[in-house]
Amino acid sequence: MTLNNAVRALAGTMVLISAALVYFVSPWFLLFTVFIGLNLIQSAFTGFCPPEFLFRKFGLK
Repeated sequence: MTLNNAVRALAGTMVLISAALVYFVSPWFLLFTVFIGLNLIQSAFTGFCPPEFLFRKFGLK
């Protein structure tokens, strides 16, 4: 798995988890979804992505 694929998989998983939390727990978990979206936009403009840093530490290339 490449680094880009791992970041995309993590982002998709987090969005699905937040959707489940909104449905089953509380609508306030939409803030988690907003945070994920803002982080994706920020990383597109700056090139800095915290999960990418972690995946590199775990050895993904």
